[in-house]
Parts: sequence; C-alpha cells; structure tokens
Amino acid sequence: MRLSVSEIFYSIQGESLYAGLPCVLIRLCGCNLRCRYCDTIYAHAGGRSLSMEAILREVRSFGCPLVEVTGGEPLLQPNCPALIRRLLEENYTVLLETNGSFHIGMVDSRCIKILDMKCPGSGECEKNDYSNLDLLTAPDQLKFVITDRQDYEWARSLLGSRWRNALPVPVLFSPASGLLEPQLLAAWILQDRLPVRLQLQLHKILWPGTERGV
Repeated sequence: MRLSVSEIFYSIQGESLYAGLPCVLIRLCGCNLRCRYCDTIYAHAGGRSLSMEAILREVRSFGCPLVEVTGGEPLLQPNCPALIRRLLEENYTVLLETNGSFHIGMVDSRCIKILDMKCPGSGECEKNDYSNLDLLTAPDQLKFVITDRQDYEWARSLLGSRWRNALPVPVLFSPASGLLEPQLLAAWILQDRLPVRLQLQLHKILWPGTERGV
C-alpha cells in the first residue's frame, strides 16, 4: 500500500485550533481543485511514492504526538483513510485538512476533520459537497478562506441557513493572504458579532516567504 507524498516535516502547526503546537505534517500530492490563492501549488504533482511503513517510520522519527495529513487534497488518494487509521492505531492525535469536495464519511471518526469550504472567491465554490456539513461533530472544525466582502457574506449566510442557533463545531475565518487585510475581516466579524474565530496563518508570520516545509 503506497501513497504519493510531497513532503513530511516537523514544524509548528500554523492553522486550526491546534495552531502553535509542534506537529508532524504529511503533505500528500495531488489536488482536484485550483483555488486562485493556493499556496501549495508545488504539491499538485511530483513527490515520492512511499509505502505505508516508510511514512510511519518517518513520522515516528520526530517523536511528536500530533500529526496532520494535508495536501494538495489528501482524500484524492484512495489509501489516505488507511493511513489515517494506522496513525490513530499508533495513538497519534490526527488532523485531516480537506477541501470539502470529497465525502468525509470515509474517514475514521476518531480523526479530527478540518473542513475547508470553498467560498466564491476561490473559483471552486461549485465543487463543495454540502452533505459534509451534516457529518461534522466535535472536535471537527469548519474553515472558510475569505478573499473579499462577497466571500464573507456568503460564508455568513451559509452558517445562518444551516445553524440558526449554536454552531455545532468551531468555525474559522481566514483572510486570503495578499487578498484581504486581516484587520478588515476582524472589523466585519466584530460588527456582526459573528461567533467565529479569526485565524491567521501562523507559519507565514514565523517564516515569511518560505514556501515548503514550514
């Protein structure tokens, strides 16, 4: 059983509610979307073909209990759910960041899913699988990358139409790097008293201009 791997590295988790924690990131190759703000274009192709055991050996070498499987789009590879299951069996806390176009029901329920719903500004909004929203449970997380006011209003409307009272999982609003000033997004959230968390990409603050392995 093999997977195409762009990189495996040990770093500070830059996003999600786990931001700031040491984490091993497994970046799988391939993506079915082409978001206009994508910052991991290098993971769309190439990489190493690694066996499950080779991946696990590399992860173990870092001695870190937190692992994130990301991409690209990790669920594009059929063996991704099996990798997640093996990591869970070895008692890792496992995060999965997925773009919302694949059904997350195939993923072990013990895995923490970070579902990145695509707003109109991504150029890929029509690829969202909205049935995934019904599968989210604590401690999963729902993420929106916001490029402009239209994206903000779209995300706000989606949340309001789905959940009129309390949100079932934490919701993260992240300003698209270089497209929306974080201060402006913060002002909109405060003005509407929206119960979401403003998320900045910590790795880009710590290592500006560095593309890979951070």
